[in-house]
Order: sequence, then C-alpha cells, then structure tokens
Amino acid sequence: MATQGPRPLVAGNWKMNGTSAMLKEPRLLAGMLKDVKLKCEVIVCPPATLIRKVKSILKGTKIKLGGQDCHAAASGAHTGDISAEMLKDAGCTAVIVGHSERRANHGETDAQVAAKAAAAHRAGLVAIVCIGETLEERKAGKTLEVVSRQLKGSLPEGAASANTVIAYEPVWAIGTGQTVTPKQASETHQFIRQRLSDLFGPSTAAFVKVLYGGSITSENVSPFVAEPQVDGLLVGGASLDFEEFSEIVKCTALRRS
Repeated sequence: MATQGPRPLVAGNWKMNGTSAMLKEPRLLAGMLKDVKLKCEVIVCPPATLIRKVKSILKGTKIKLGGQDCHAAASGAHTGDISAEMLKDAGCTAVIVGHSERRANHGETDAQVAAKAAAAHRAGLVAIVCIGETLEERKAGKTLEVVSRQLKGSLPEGAASANTVIAYEPVWAIGTGQTVTPKQASETHQFIRQRLSDLFGPSTAAFVKVLYGGSITSENVSPFVAEPQVDGLLVGGASLDFEEFSEIVKCTALRRS
C-alpha cells in the first residue's frame, strides 16, 4: 500500500448477524488490537440492536463504531427505519449507505443513496458509499460505466474526503466463490480516483479513501492491500470472527508501513 495519501481504513460489516451472545467477539478484538500500533483506522458496524452494547465494549479503544444503513429523514413516520441522527446519538461515527444488498433487495436508487449520504453528513457521520457492478454488467463490459454512473449519482453535494469514503464491491464476487484479482481491483480503483478527480478536483480526490470489498479473508487480503490504489477494506463475513478480522486489520496496517 502506498506510503502517501489517505490513512487506510478497515470496516467490518456484520450485516444481519449477531445477538448479545456474540458480544465476546468485539471484546476479544479490542483485546487483541490493544497493544498494536495501528497504522489504519478500524470501524465495526454491528446491527442496530447491538450498537449501544458494542460501544460500551469498545470504550477506551481506537476502534470506532458504524451503522449499516440510515433513512434520509432525521425523524418521522418511518416504522422500522433508523435515522443518521439516531446512529450518531448511539455512538456511531460512520454509516454504510448504498450497499449492494440494499440496492438489490430494497431497490435503492443512486438518488436514494445520495440522500442517505447527505443525511449522514447532516448528522456528522462519515458516509461509506458503496458502488459496484453485477456479474451480468461485468460480462457485458460495463464495469466502468456502472461504477461511473453510481459514483456520480450516489454522492451528494458537499461530499469531501473528511465526510465520505467510497467502497468498491463487485457484486458478483460477494459470497459467490468467484474472485476479483488484485490487479482488476486496482484498475477499477484507479478509475474511481480519476472520476473523483473529475467531480471534486485532484486535491480533494487524492484523500478520499477508496476501499475494496468482495469476500476478503485473512488468506487473500495481502495482495489486495499491497495495491497502491486500495486504501482499505470493507469486510463482510470475515468480520464476524475476531481472529480472522484482527489478522485482516494487522495485515492492512503492516502493508501501510
């Protein structure tokens, strides 16, 4: 990983997993990383029901807390939803928006993702904006077209390196057994960086973190974080295992050195 540019970030997305019985995981993770001089940021994103409890466990550590989604409105008649302000109040510093599962399972559009990112900024949260192509789009040679469209449509006015992170997640490589090569990931990241430069100017774009997400494990992480265009990782299933996730974090930190 490059020695200049954004400080790497590793974000763990627990998705719809976890009850109080799982709280030993963040406790053990905090213990394992306590004496590690982290050269990367670490965020864990548990389900909303566990945010308060995980916050208590992580108190005094450098590990930050994030939400998995938010509503565009600050409050209102939106049964079952959670606002960015609620996440902020619960102790979060960031929130994932536009995850491929939200786009696919809930039909979220780029405009809706942009509204959620704007809500995150309004509440003082960092918006981790996810983009990425499906297998059909990849096969049709539309990867860069899709990524460009989603990037432009999903970023609200006021997006900057201080309040926005981009997570590139090729949908076809998530939990399918199919893999993206580190070189493919790096090439797409380089394209994203150029598009960010076109949108915000090179000085701002140079410091926007661009993460890679796509079935990352401790076994395959090294070549990805070694790519200079990869500023960190959005980790799914592997973040549920504290040993696995801590190894991913340590590997990312070492590659920064």
